[in-house]
Amino acid sequence: MSSPRWQRRSEDRPREICAAALEVFAEKGFAAAKLDEIATRAGVSKGTLYLYFQDKADLFRAVIRDTVAPWVAAVREMADKVELPFAQIVPLFLANFAEMTTRLPVGAVAKIVIGESRNFPDLAKVWHDQVASGALSALEGLIRRAQDRGEVRAGDARLMAFSLMGPMLMGVLWRETLQPAGDQPLDLAKLAAQHGETVLAGMLTEKAR
Repeated sequence: MSSPRWQRRSEDRPREICAAALEVFAEKGFAAAKLDEIATRAGVSKGTLYLYFQDKADLFRAVIRDTVAPWVAAVREMADKVELPFAQIVPLFLANFAEMTTRLPVGAVAKIVIGESRNFPDLAKVWHDQVASGALSALEGLIRRAQDRGEVRAGDARLMAFSLMGPMLMGVLWRETLQPAGDQPLDLAKLAAQHGETVLAGMLTEKAR
Protein backbone atom coordinates (compact mmCIF):
# COMPACT_ATOMS: atom_id res chain seq x y z
CA MET A 1 0.00 0.00 0.00
CA SER A 2 1.15 3.54 -0.70
CA SER A 3 1.96 5.85 2.19
CA PRO A 4 -0.73 8.32 3.26
CA ARG A 5 -0.47 11.64 1.47
CA TRP A 6 -0.02 13.46 4.77
CA GLN A 7 2.93 11.34 5.83
CA ARG A 8 6.17 13.30 5.57
CA ARG A 9 8.91 11.71 3.51
CA SER A 10 12.07 10.98 5.50
CA GLU A 11 14.25 12.58 2.82
CA ASP A 12 12.53 15.90 3.53
CA ARG A 13 13.51 15.91 7.19
CA PRO A 14 17.09 17.25 6.93
CA ARG A 15 15.83 20.22 4.90
CA GLU A 16 13.02 20.87 7.38
CA ILE A 17 15.40 20.59 10.32
CA CYS A 18 17.79 23.06 8.65
CA ALA A 19 14.94 25.51 8.07
CA ALA A 20 13.91 25.28 11.72
CA ALA A 21 17.53 25.61 12.84
CA LEU A 22 17.98 28.77 10.81
CA GLU A 23 14.93 30.33 12.46
CA VAL A 24 16.21 29.51 15.94
CA PHE A 25 19.80 30.56 15.16
CA ALA A 26 18.56 33.89 13.78
CA GLU A 27 16.38 34.55 16.82
CA LYS A 28 18.62 33.29 19.62
CA GLY A 29 22.15 33.26 18.21
CA PHE A 30 24.24 30.12 17.92
CA ALA A 31 25.25 29.85 21.58
CA ALA A 32 21.74 30.24 23.00
CA ALA A 33 20.02 28.07 20.39
CA LYS A 34 18.80 24.79 21.87
CA LEU A 35 18.55 21.56 19.91
CA ASP A 36 15.31 20.77 21.77
CA GLU A 37 13.68 23.89 20.35
CA ILE A 38 15.02 23.23 16.87
CA ALA A 39 13.62 19.71 16.96
CA THR A 40 10.25 20.98 18.18
CA ARG A 41 10.00 23.55 15.39
CA ALA A 42 10.95 20.93 12.83
CA GLY A 43 8.28 18.62 14.19
CA VAL A 44 10.70 15.84 15.08
CA SER A 45 12.12 14.38 18.27
CA LYS A 46 15.56 15.34 19.48
CA GLY A 47 16.61 11.75 18.85
CA THR A 48 15.52 12.04 15.23
CA LEU A 49 17.59 15.19 14.87
CA TYR A 50 20.68 13.23 15.93
CA LEU A 51 20.01 10.71 13.16
CA TYR A 52 20.94 13.41 10.64
CA PHE A 53 23.33 15.73 12.49
CA GLN A 54 26.12 15.05 14.97
CA ASP A 55 25.74 18.25 16.97
CA LYS A 56 24.79 21.91 16.72
CA ALA A 57 27.92 22.84 14.76
CA ASP A 58 27.19 20.11 12.22
CA LEU A 59 23.67 21.49 11.89
CA PHE A 60 25.02 24.99 11.30
CA ARG A 61 27.29 23.66 8.54
CA ALA A 62 24.26 22.06 6.93
CA VAL A 63 22.33 25.34 7.12
CA ILE A 64 25.14 27.09 5.21
CA ARG A 65 25.49 24.25 2.72
CA ASP A 66 21.78 24.11 1.94
CA THR A 67 20.96 27.83 1.86
CA VAL A 68 23.76 30.18 0.82
CA ALA A 69 26.42 27.84 -0.63
CA PRO A 70 24.35 26.90 -3.73
CA TRP A 71 24.24 30.57 -4.73
CA VAL A 72 28.02 30.77 -4.45
CA ALA A 73 28.36 27.70 -6.66
CA ALA A 74 26.08 29.32 -9.25
CA VAL A 75 28.15 32.52 -9.14
CA ARG A 76 31.37 30.61 -9.69
CA GLU A 77 29.88 28.74 -12.63
CA MET A 78 28.64 32.01 -14.13
CA ALA A 79 32.04 33.64 -13.64
CA ASP A 80 33.72 30.82 -15.55
CA LYS A 81 31.36 31.10 -18.52
CA VAL A 82 30.37 34.75 -18.88
CA GLU A 83 31.82 36.62 -21.84
CA LEU A 84 30.21 40.03 -21.39
CA PRO A 85 32.21 43.26 -21.02
CA PHE A 86 33.08 44.00 -17.40
CA ALA A 87 30.93 47.16 -17.48
CA GLN A 88 27.92 44.92 -18.07
CA ILE A 89 28.92 42.17 -15.67
CA VAL A 90 29.14 44.37 -12.57
CA PRO A 91 25.54 45.70 -12.64
CA LEU A 92 24.24 42.19 -13.26
CA PHE A 93 26.36 40.71 -10.48
CA LEU A 94 25.34 43.32 -7.91
CA ALA A 95 21.66 43.15 -8.90
CA ASN A 96 21.78 39.36 -8.58
CA PHE A 97 23.32 39.67 -5.13
CA ALA A 98 20.63 42.11 -4.01
CA GLU A 99 17.89 39.83 -5.32
CA MET A 100 19.48 36.80 -3.69
CA THR A 101 19.30 38.45 -0.26
CA THR A 102 15.51 38.65 -0.60
CA ARG A 103 15.29 34.87 -1.08
CA LEU A 104 18.13 33.50 1.03
CA PRO A 105 18.99 34.21 4.67
CA VAL A 106 22.47 35.55 3.93
CA GLY A 107 22.02 38.48 6.32
CA ALA A 108 20.83 36.34 9.21
CA VAL A 109 23.64 33.83 8.77
CA ALA A 110 26.31 36.52 8.40
CA LYS A 111 25.02 38.17 11.58
CA ILE A 112 25.32 34.87 13.43
CA VAL A 113 28.88 34.34 12.21
CA ILE A 114 29.98 37.84 13.17
CA GLY A 115 28.33 37.68 16.57
CA GLU A 116 29.51 34.21 17.53
CA SER A 117 32.85 33.74 15.76
CA ARG A 118 34.97 34.76 18.76
CA ASN A 119 33.58 31.97 20.92
CA PHE A 120 32.90 29.57 18.06
CA PRO A 121 35.66 30.09 15.48
CA ASP A 122 34.49 27.06 13.51
CA LEU A 123 31.46 29.10 12.41
CA ALA A 124 33.73 31.64 10.74
CA LYS A 125 35.69 28.86 9.06
CA VAL A 126 32.50 27.33 7.65
CA TRP A 127 31.38 30.73 6.33
CA HIS A 128 34.82 31.37 4.85
CA ASP A 129 35.19 27.96 3.22
CA GLN A 130 31.67 27.57 1.84
CA VAL A 131 30.65 31.17 1.10
CA ALA A 132 33.06 34.09 1.38
CA SER A 133 36.15 32.53 -0.15
CA GLY A 134 34.33 31.11 -3.16
CA ALA A 135 32.38 34.27 -3.93
CA LEU A 136 35.45 36.48 -3.56
CA SER A 137 37.64 34.27 -5.74
CA ALA A 138 35.00 34.20 -8.48
CA LEU A 139 34.79 37.99 -8.46
CA GLU A 140 38.57 38.31 -8.36
CA GLY A 141 38.81 36.07 -11.41
CA LEU A 142 36.36 38.25 -13.32
CA ILE A 143 38.42 41.33 -12.47
CA ARG A 144 41.71 39.72 -13.50
CA ARG A 145 40.31 38.69 -16.86
CA ALA A 146 38.93 42.18 -17.39
CA GLN A 147 42.38 43.58 -16.58
CA ASP A 148 43.92 41.24 -19.14
CA ARG A 149 41.48 42.56 -21.75
CA GLY A 150 42.37 46.13 -20.87
CA GLU A 151 38.92 46.96 -19.45
CA VAL A 152 39.93 47.43 -15.80
CA ARG A 153 42.86 49.52 -14.64
CA ALA A 154 45.91 47.92 -13.06
CA GLY A 155 45.74 47.11 -9.37
CA ASP A 156 45.24 44.36 -6.83
CA ALA A 157 42.27 42.38 -8.15
CA ARG A 158 41.51 40.89 -4.74
CA LEU A 159 41.33 44.31 -3.11
CA MET A 160 39.12 45.50 -5.95
CA ALA A 161 36.79 42.58 -5.24
CA PHE A 162 36.59 43.68 -1.61
CA SER A 163 35.84 47.24 -2.71
CA LEU A 164 33.11 45.99 -5.01
CA MET A 165 31.32 43.87 -2.42
CA GLY A 166 32.00 45.89 0.74
CA PRO A 167 29.07 48.33 0.48
CA MET A 168 26.69 45.51 -0.44
CA LEU A 169 27.66 43.46 2.60
CA MET A 170 27.35 46.54 4.79
CA GLY A 171 23.88 47.08 3.39
CA VAL A 172 22.89 43.50 4.19
CA LEU A 173 24.12 43.79 7.78
CA TRP A 174 22.56 47.23 8.18
CA ARG A 175 19.21 45.87 7.08
CA GLU A 176 19.58 42.87 9.37
CA THR A 177 20.68 44.68 12.53
CA LEU A 178 19.84 48.40 12.45
CA GLN A 179 16.70 48.51 10.36
CA PRO A 180 14.77 46.45 12.95
CA ALA A 181 16.00 48.94 15.56
CA GLY A 182 14.12 51.75 13.83
CA ASP A 183 16.24 52.86 10.88
CA GLN A 184 14.44 53.55 7.60
CA PRO A 185 14.23 50.63 5.13
CA LEU A 186 17.25 50.15 2.91
CA ASP A 187 16.63 49.27 -0.74
CA LEU A 188 19.49 46.94 -1.66
CA ALA A 189 18.49 46.94 -5.33
CA LYS A 190 18.91 50.73 -5.50
CA LEU A 191 22.17 50.48 -3.55
CA ALA A 192 23.41 47.89 -6.06
CA ALA A 193 22.57 50.13 -9.03
CA GLN A 194 24.14 53.26 -7.56
CA HIS A 195 27.20 51.49 -6.23
CA GLY A 196 27.74 49.78 -9.58
CA GLU A 197 27.87 53.12 -11.37
CA THR A 198 30.21 54.58 -8.75
CA VAL A 199 32.69 51.71 -8.61
CA LEU A 200 32.85 51.27 -12.37
CA ALA A 201 33.78 54.93 -12.73
CA GLY A 202 36.91 54.18 -10.70
CA MET A 203 37.76 50.75 -12.09
CA LEU A 204 37.25 51.04 -15.83
CA THR A 205 39.96 52.18 -18.20
CA GLU A 206 39.26 54.90 -20.76
CA LYS A 207 39.08 52.18 -23.39
CA ALA A 208 36.19 50.44 -21.61
CA ARG A 209 34.09 53.51 -20.83
